[in-house]
Amino acid sequence: QRCTLVSVSFNWFKKPCTLKGGKENIAFLIVSLCCCSYFFLEAGLTTYFHPGINLKKIHAYSIKLYEKLEEETGQAVGFHQPGSIRIASTPTRVDEFKYQMTRAGWHPTEQYLITPEKVQELFPLLNMDKVLAGLYNPGDGHIDPYSLTMALAAGARKYGAQLNYPVQVTNLNSRSDGTWEVETPLGIIQAKRIVNTAGFWAREIGKMIGLQHPVIPVHHQYVVTSTVPEVKALKTELPVIRDLEGSYYLRQERDGLLFGPYESQEKMKLQDSWVTNGVPPGFGKELFESDLDRIMEYIEAAMEMVPVLKQANIINTVSGPITYSPDILPMVGPHQGVRNYWVAIGFGYGIIHAGGIGKYLSDWILEGEPPFDLIELDPNRYGKWTTTEYTAAKARESYGFNNIIIYPKEERFAGRPTERTSGLYDLLKTKCSMGFHAGWEQPHWFYKAGDETGYKPSFRRTNWFDPVGREYKQVMEKVGVIDLSPFGKFKVKGTDSVKLLDHLFANVVPKVGSTNISHMLTPRGKVYAELTVSQLYPGEFMLVTGSGSELHDLRWIEEEVVRGGYKVEIENMTDEMGVLGVAGPYARQVLQKLTSEDLSDESFKFLQSRHLKLSDIAVTAIRISYTGELGWELYHRKEDSVALYNAIMDAGQKEGIDNFGTYALNALRLEKGFRAWGAEMNCDTNPLEAGLEYFVKLNKPADFTGKKTLKQIKEEGLKRRLVYLTLETDDVDPEGNESVWHNGKVIGNTTSGSFSYSAKQSLAFAYVPIELSKVGQKLEVELLGKNYSATIIQEPLVLTEPTRTRLQRKGQSPKI
Repeated sequence: QRCTLVSVSFNWFKKPCTLKGGKENIAFLIVSLCCCSYFFLEAGLTTYFHPGINLKKIHAYSIKLYEKLEEETGQAVGFHQPGSIRIASTPTRVDEFKYQMTRAGWHPTEQYLITPEKVQELFPLLNMDKVLAGLYNPGDGHIDPYSLTMALAAGARKYGAQLNYPVQVTNLNSRSDGTWEVETPLGIIQAKRIVNTAGFWAREIGKMIGLQHPVIPVHHQYVVTSTVPEVKALKTELPVIRDLEGSYYLRQERDGLLFGPYESQEKMKLQDSWVTNGVPPGFGKELFESDLDRIMEYIEAAMEMVPVLKQANIINTVSGPITYSPDILPMVGPHQGVRNYWVAIGFGYGIIHAGGIGKYLSDWILEGEPPFDLIELDPNRYGKWTTTEYTAAKARESYGFNNIIIYPKEERFAGRPTERTSGLYDLLKTKCSMGFHAGWEQPHWFYKAGDETGYKPSFRRTNWFDPVGREYKQVMEKVGVIDLSPFGKFKVKGTDSVKLLDHLFANVVPKVGSTNISHMLTPRGKVYAELTVSQLYPGEFMLVTGSGSELHDLRWIEEEVVRGGYKVEIENMTDEMGVLGVAGPYARQVLQKLTSEDLSDESFKFLQSRHLKLSDIAVTAIRISYTGELGWELYHRKEDSVALYNAIMDAGQKEGIDNFGTYALNALRLEKGFRAWGAEMNCDTNPLEAGLEYFVKLNKPADFTGKKTLKQIKEEGLKRRLVYLTLETDDVDPEGNESVWHNGKVIGNTTSGSFSYSAKQSLAFAYVPIELSKVGQKLEVELLGKNYSATIIQEPLVLTEPTRTRLQRKGQSPKI
């Protein structure tokens, strides 16, 4: 089973393959046209390292698989594991290594920040003049791509797979029952589901069913030298090095060296003709003509860092295509809008991903849910806004940025803005620092006279820190406006709408005119999504989710509709509908000036929704705010956004109204103890450990997805729990995914964090063992190489406005 799926990156099956071992036998067809040259191009590098969190698991599985592949299949794979070292030659790069160390501390694989002396000991041929530190991963190395391909193919055959190649796919036909017909010159193949793993042919496979997959081939070159006497004299193999400032990797190749650069976006080359004209017929093991002039500055950088290269002879230069997605990450999983069509495409680093992704996909197909959270690879993170021009611009940027410093809150600007801008973009774009969210531009923070403007990334507090505090104060003391248009917005209606949502969500279905927070769970009881659900009319609902999970959530809902045969209509209103949030103690006072509707607390209660007009503009108003303060979300036609915004700003002049962005919103929600999907909850967490019991109605009659599992989890008891921490820091604040320490050991991880502008100290959520989760427990959180003292406190730090109002009515003095 494992080898069958791992091998999908290299071959495709003659006919459907039935995998046994799950709850059912699943027939599927891997549609792959990837000739082995796709992997022969690669230098075969393998590493445990990844700057993200979840992909570390993919890397680790691949390496562990390759370690035992020869024993399992009888095929030699040429796997070398001398380790690898990333070189830091600037102080900021050392900070990045410290940042990555705390993100790796709670993972099982080894990673060490090592001194220049240790770097030289491991790689004695380095020029140490600029080396400040190294990030060392034992067990890293390289593998022979051809041998790996053949071993995986042998393993696939051993476990029953039939491999036939080359066979061209000429057409795809989806049948009414969700199955597929795959047309080939040898006949039609029928399959329950298909997986597109076609590499740089992936776009052409997608076009057969009307999809434009955002992938593009990039030229990559590496150079191989003849024997280097100093290398030949070594008793042990050199570790792979990555000179990040020089933007190249280098490893030992027999008694010589192999090194490959990543050119800047100005110098790198796209094979964009393949996007417009398709891959040339018959292309297989061919390579491109090399171009040493394009990489000469990188060759010179390598010679400076590894002086023995100056005397080495280049005996081979390999140049060929690697497929890139806009953000360099592959697309893996089922595709929204097309039943039983899966993808595993856009792999810029095919060797290290192949084994882990094969296992990940096989588990997902067999079990009906992903084995762990990997939202960053969701193919549905892209949409119709992802044009060919955007894909090319981002792929060029991503390739050139392969080795740049990765900061918290990173922004990249190529290809922006897309066609997906809110109605307020032109009005606000010069007044704020914009962030990119699923194709949208959304204000992160706003400028005032005297501010240092622009994007100034840092591992420490930077130019946005004080302005965000100003916006925080604006919302807490006056009234603020925020553009929330990137929200994903769906309309669900029909005779079975209530029945559908009652099965999908762990919460009860809200009554007409009411709103609640609801969670879709997986069969294993994990939190697949969090949405705001409002019943606007009998049987007609509006569902709202975060910008990054729009199509991720829509796909899950649509699949449940088909699976259950529900009679409903679903409409995606995301691009047509704008959203403004108005929040703060004067929010009601400002909005009341624009409508004859009674907005008083008695008439328009918390979590109620209503259709009304503001300054004669139709809106759907929901009394809810992620700030935790008095506020409304105002849903309206996108073309009315400017008029509505101007009316609200004009009405609020007396109250001192002003803008605020998503950074202030994050600080406000953390102080209120609000969880965020993708951080405190995702497909790695269940709602009980995440502290979401209030939203999970285990006693409701409907048998919602995950209910049985949750009851079992509750009966058995939790092993870990989400806790709320204050930290004693200096000029650095937690972001999430940092290691949590106790008694000299890593015992958990943060999920998100921010500076609290009310408490004047850092706040964070973290998962820790249940025995260390009591209020008052002392812990430590690692930030930039230093452990800071942390204390579990009772949440929230600041009570929400509805809670404060309720306590005031009882004559109590609530904390603010």
